[in-house]
Parts: sequence; structure tokens; C-alpha cells
Amino acid sequence: MTEHYPRIRQQAANGALLLRESLSVCLYIPGGHLDLRQRVLLAMKHFVEAVGPEALGLYASSEGEWCPLDSAGWDHVRAGLLQASCPMIQLRSQSPEDGYGFDFLGKPEAPTPFTRSQDAMSAIRFLLPTEFLDAHGPESMRKLALDLATNLPFSSGHAGLAFDGEFDVVGVAPEVRALCFRYPGLDLLSLNHVSWDIGLRVRGPAWLTFLGQPALAGLGGVSALREQLRAPGTTAEALPGDRAVITLGPWPEAGDTLLGDALPSYRELARVLEPWLFREQHPYIEVLSEDELLRWERRFLD
Repeated sequence: MTEHYPRIRQQAANGALLLRESLSVCLYIPGGHLDLRQRVLLAMKHFVEAVGPEALGLYASSEGEWCPLDSAGWDHVRAGLLQASCPMIQLRSQSPEDGYGFDFLGKPEAPTPFTRSQDAMSAIRFLLPTEFLDAHGPESMRKLALDLATNLPFSSGHAGLAFDGEFDVVGVAPEVRALCFRYPGLDLLSLNHVSWDIGLRVRGPAWLTFLGQPALAGLGGVSALREQLRAPGTTAEALPGDRAVITLGPWPEAGDTLLGDALPSYRELARVLEPWLFREQHPYIEVLSEDELLRWERRFLD
């Protein structure tokens, strides 16, 4: 356990890593047009440059098999990103212990019978191990998240601590269920479910909460947010394109309800964001029941 978050390492009997704490940067983006895909390609390139070319070593094929991310693998990934009607890109470290990842779930440029009106958003996620934060410090992590976000036309997004693991493996769900209520600052995300339903709403709060339109205007703009958010260390910063980022302190924090640390700055932001907060409609079957999911989503409100 560090001062800011726990060290979680659940392993299988054969030593394989099943669950850990991580850092996650997620952005939700309207549409799936070619210009967006080219921006995603640039964001992926920037991410690899930031974490190192050896950080990602595998990609998921359309059959669900993990394949080497060698030169031919990168060509396959780029072609799929630019040419598929609904690209689904999943990249991971060669070893789960390394903890790096990249996901892009693209959506059609225009709604189809398989999309639910305008609620389906393209979604991008960058995963990093907390060792990256330990090595480079929170300001470098925040700068990387901002660099990645500001070059993408997001409607909302969030960055901070998160669970990363094999939630469907026997024994993992009970561990996550216990830890997610103890450490409220650790996010629990089903990116696929959320990307189909989030629309222009906001998921949060998190260490960094990204606000685009219309949510930012609906919340009164950056000046109104600064007036309402008074917790020490909380800042609201304008970003290009009439967007903003809210930062809750210098470090991402997990909190610990057993020690009475319920993250008051996160609770303050949750109350401000409440009119725009996204409500998940799909219980995480292998982790939380419907009632548990609602209780977890409202952990900063109740």
C-alpha cells in the first residue's frame, strides 16, 4: 500500500496475474468518421512514444486470439482501425504483469439499426501500471493524459485509478466486489457496455474529469465550476475547443472507507456533476448485481 492507493496483485495457482490496480485514461467521442480514426491513430502513436515501444506486445485478432504485435501486427492494427466499419482494437503488454494497454471501440459514422440512437459513442482507453506513476510522478501522468485528451474531440472522459483484471475468472469477482466498496477511487469499468449507452453524459468523478459539450455548458461553464468546487487541491481548467478538465488534487487517490477516507473532494464533484452523470444499465454480471452496481455508482453521493 502506498500513501495514495493499495497494491493489488491477485494471482492464479499457476502464478498468472488476474487482478491489479492500474491507471486508466478513457474518452468518449461522438461518431466514427475517418478524421476521428486518424486522430486515434496519432493518439496511439503518441501513447507508444510515451511508454516505450516494448510496452505493448500483443493485439487481439477478430477471432479473439492474442497475436504478436510485430511489424506485421502493427500493419494489421492500423488497417483495421482505418478500414473496418466498427473497429475494435485491443492491445496489451506481452506479460500481464507489465500492465499496459490500449483499447478503441469505434462506432459507425451514422446510426444503424444496431446502434441505440445517438447514445453510442466511440471510446478510447489507455492503460498504464501504477509503476509508471511511481517512476515518473503524478504531474507527468497528468500531462500525458491531457496531451492524449486534448487532441481528440471528446464529449466527456475520465482518468485515474482503476481495476484491471480478468473479472470472469473464478475467484476474481468476490475480490473486486470487496475492494471496490473499500477503495472508492478505484474505477470499475465495462468499456463496451458504457460506450453503447453513455451518449453525451458524464461518467465520474475521477482524478481527472474531462468535460466537453453540452455537459460543460449545462454545468454553467468553467467559472461556475470554480465557484462550486471549493475542496483543497481541486482545480477547473479550460481546454481548447470549449472544453475543460477538473483535477482533484495532485495525486490520484483510492481512499479507504475502513479508515474513514471517503474522498471528500470526489464527493463534492459528484454532487456538482449529478445532473449530468451517466447511469449504467447493464450490471457487471460477474462482479456486481444490479443493486450493488447502483450502490457503487452512488458511492460518492449517498
